[in-house]
Amino acid sequence: MNVVVVESPAKAKTINKYLGKDYTVLASYGHIRDLPSKDGSVKPDEDFAMDYQNDAKSAKHIKAIADALKDAENLYLATDPDREGEAIAWHVLKVMEEKKKLKSAKVSRVVFNEITKKAVLDGIANPRELDMNLVNAQQARRALDYLVGFTLSPVLWRKLPGAKSAGRVQSVALRLICERELEIESFVPEEYWTIDADFNTSDGDVVTARLTQLSGEKLEKFSLPSEDTAKAAGEKVRNGSFSVQSVTKKPAKRNPSPPFTTSTLQQEASRKLGFGAKRTMMAAQKLYEGFDIGGETTGLITYMRTDGVTLAGEAIHACREVIASEYGEKFVPKSPRQYKTKSKNAQEAHEAIRPTDMRRTPKMMAQYLDAEHLKLYELIWKRTIASQMESAQLERTTIDFADGAGQIMRATGSVVRFAGFLKLYEEGRDDSDDEKDGKRLPAVEEGDRMTTSEVREDQHFTEPAPRYTEASLVKKLEELGIGRPSTYASIISVLQDRDYVKLDQKRFIPEDKGQLVTAFLSSFFTRYVEYDFTAQLEERLDDISDAKVDWKQVLRDFWNDFNLSVEGTAELRVSDVLEELNKVLGPHIFPPREDGKDPRGCPKCDDGRLSLKTGRFGAFIGCSNYPDCRYTRQLGATEEEAEATQDDGPRILGIEPKSGLEISLRKGPYGPYLQLGEAEPKKKPKRVSIPKDIMIEDVDLEIALQLISLPREIGPHPETGSMITANLGRYGPYVECDKKYGKLSSGMEVLTVGMNRAVELLAASKTRGAGRAAPPLRVVGAHPDDGADINVKDGRYGPYVTHGGINATIPKGSDPMTITLEEAVKLLAERAEKTGKKPKKAKAAAKKKPAAKKKAPAKKTASKKSTAKD
Repeated sequence: MNVVVVESPAKAKTINKYLGKDYTVLASYGHIRDLPSKDGSVKPDEDFAMDYQNDAKSAKHIKAIADALKDAENLYLATDPDREGEAIAWHVLKVMEEKKKLKSAKVSRVVFNEITKKAVLDGIANPRELDMNLVNAQQARRALDYLVGFTLSPVLWRKLPGAKSAGRVQSVALRLICERELEIESFVPEEYWTIDADFNTSDGDVVTARLTQLSGEKLEKFSLPSEDTAKAAGEKVRNGSFSVQSVTKKPAKRNPSPPFTTSTLQQEASRKLGFGAKRTMMAAQKLYEGFDIGGETTGLITYMRTDGVTLAGEAIHACREVIASEYGEKFVPKSPRQYKTKSKNAQEAHEAIRPTDMRRTPKMMAQYLDAEHLKLYELIWKRTIASQMESAQLERTTIDFADGAGQIMRATGSVVRFAGFLKLYEEGRDDSDDEKDGKRLPAVEEGDRMTTSEVREDQHFTEPAPRYTEASLVKKLEELGIGRPSTYASIISVLQDRDYVKLDQKRFIPEDKGQLVTAFLSSFFTRYVEYDFTAQLEERLDDISDAKVDWKQVLRDFWNDFNLSVEGTAELRVSDVLEELNKVLGPHIFPPREDGKDPRGCPKCDDGRLSLKTGRFGAFIGCSNYPDCRYTRQLGATEEEAEATQDDGPRILGIEPKSGLEISLRKGPYGPYLQLGEAEPKKKPKRVSIPKDIMIEDVDLEIALQLISLPREIGPHPETGSMITANLGRYGPYVECDKKYGKLSSGMEVLTVGMNRAVELLAASKTRGAGRAAPPLRVVGAHPDDGADINVKDGRYGPYVTHGGINATIPKGSDPMTITLEEAVKLLAERAEKTGKKPKKAKAAAKKKPAAKKKAPAKKTASKKSTAKD
């Protein structure tokens, strides 16, 4: 019995048919194990040991493979032919070795570039060993991404509230989008004019030409900067008597583009089909795995993750046969076209993406494929066939018209003399070509007199570089050497999932969060978002694949510098970070004012200064005199737009469902508040003040409904059964039960506090009232050094962990009720190092007398007989 492991169940089903009953083909469903999503899974201090963990979802797949190996003679690891596939195969092997399921089975690695019967049988017949260079390159990439994510993201959470996370490659892609947006915002349009004229030939044809020389001087782009200069030039053209000065015809040749790689497929599918990168790869995956063609599942394209542009010899021969039969011999070049890959890594320069059988035309496949897969298949088929077709023969024509007084008008056009590959396919573009390109010009001779039918002075303004589309972003990433073919779709998806960018009319626009994250990383982690640095790191990963460098050395080189950079931000305060971002994003946040006043001066109060602030729902601009001055405006909003939101009139947030009354946000002499409905005779509407720690711009209908419904019932006390409520009072937010009160840390906590936290606060309040120290909110666990408890307590400045006389503040954004022992120990160690204090030694538990012994004198009733009998 032979066991074959592939990645997907669809592929397993197809390959099983090809191999027959002597083979059991099973799917791993991708990675069966990975690094757990918790800090410490990669250990730099232990030479980057990696703690892999079997995926819980893969348990049944692991069992199926293990069971099949009981009597197996061979285990063929037939996962995808790239780094990721090699790593998946290695993980399968390691898990089976740990479970001792291999016994005498021989392990072989099998690769095939397409799922056809011939390719699969050839792969099984020519196995090889696992390529550990490819495996280690994937491990290095995974470790780098993990270390950056788990090291940098907590820095973001602490120093830049509202930010979600940062990634090694995603952050660089985000920088591209954000920098382009800043370029657009700071771009100053420049005016220029052009002069066009329509000339009538003697045969009645019309030729449109543009003024290129004025009074004998060559016109540059900005030679006509205003309407006055344009009008003067236009008059000279109108008054001139033009004739044909010269007719120039030059032959030109256009060669076809190479067949698709992963990135060029994503770009072209975006431009021509409107498919996003993720959608393209999903459709391509299905085409690769196969469709039912004539009763047999057959893969229709080769492997779709590749940076190679070469075609197999038989594929080129098949292309030439199809071209001859479909378009004629004149469309077949004398010799096959050969394309060279740009990839520096020969081990991963696979064949280009192409149909597995060139004879399967899109017309033939229409009966087997749905619309989406047919469109993508047709695109791949046309590009592949066109790549082996004859060049297009063009003729570029230039006609100059002169008036003898120094004015020259020029018309240009291009005529296709032989279509060649253009008969089948032309590569798409993000921005349209010059409209005159491809225009056929009428036949004229030198000296022909021309009459002018119309002269036009047209105004133009320069435009900034356009925002990135998915296609242009992928192209730019590839040009810079950032990421690899298999990563582009996930990079784009992550940026959108984190709300760092949005796609508007197929163009990427950075959200406020994205701008802030980019500014933060560019300011404090400059090197790690530099394009050259990221590209060089990708080359180092390629070098690992090519056995040129040890993978652990690559990790060491990166981590030593990166860790120092992270440690350098430990003393940064949020206010320092925000002020630095104020400087970096200054042109974006504080554009110059028309009246010449300080752009950061508050328009509402006299001495307030505007600065960047962060709230629950992102960044905004606020006044330094808050809460006395509550002027705010959204990031990116103009002062005029902000003024509309600064009036003292009520702002309707929505309808309260139970009463059907409107909830409005209003401003009073003691600050902002919410009101339910309107005042009636002898009846005041319900009003609730907005806690000072809740920004006005954060108050939406959801929060308003919760605030207006206060007090909030949390639930019955587990000991007394009395109801515990949360509410806002004169001295701030609190919880209450049986006229006992516990102070909450923030207004927002009124809306979220749970039973455990409320009971602990009430108990702490009771013990404080008795003149005793408040008990801890929670015991985290025993400190590994001395076994003494690490406690979580609530202090004047928020929750903190304490041990041996050392107190360490719990970072904002971290839940004190869920902080782990490992996190607490780390916080205490950092605090001890900073202050130079050493934790006090814990007293031995054996020397501590039981508290019950000291209470003996108080128990006088114990001498009574009735009590003694009890």
